[in-house]
Amino acid sequence: MERPDEDLVRLAAGGDRSAMEDLLGRHHDRIWSLCRRITGNDADASDATQEALMAIVRGLDRFDGRASFKTWSYRVATNACLDELRRRKRRPEPTDLQEHEPPPHPTVFDEQLVEGDRISTALAALPDSFRVPVILRDVYDLDYAEISETLDIPPGTVRSRIARGRRHLADLLGTRSGSPDVNTDDHA
Repeated sequence: MERPDEDLVRLAAGGDRSAMEDLLGRHHDRIWSLCRRITGNDADASDATQEALMAIVRGLDRFDGRASFKTWSYRVATNACLDELRRRKRRPEPTDLQEHEPPPHPTVFDEQLVEGDRISTALAALPDSFRVPVILRDVYDLDYAEISETLDIPPGTVRSRIARGRRHLADLLGTRSGSPDVNTDDHA
């Protein structure tokens, strides 16, 4: 039977290396996936994931258990991603001089990839203050209280940023139909 996170956290904070490895291994893919969504590319996601995992190791003794380990680790990972995005703004972007030719006959899979790319591009165009809450809610299914805890902002601000982010995303994707919110089936 798999040990609960709370047990692994307690053991890891007490110096048990095996518990630390189990804890980090259990959450690595989830943290990388979150970082990939926030940063928008594999290289920055890998850097942010490494930073997040190191911050978790360094800060585990300060984890107080008020939030779940999952929520706390999302907060650590989100902060690492935002730091990575700030670093990205300070470094020059390489230019892609190669032309990419589309395949001769698009397939359903190609169309799904294009739609996924469209959504990823639109998400990347959102300001961080909107993109991160939208991703945490709509991709990772965190509730408003967990997002509030993760981002250290009031629940009302979370709701507002998600609603505004969704509207902006709908505008970017050209799917806005005059409704006040793209996804109205949310409940806290």
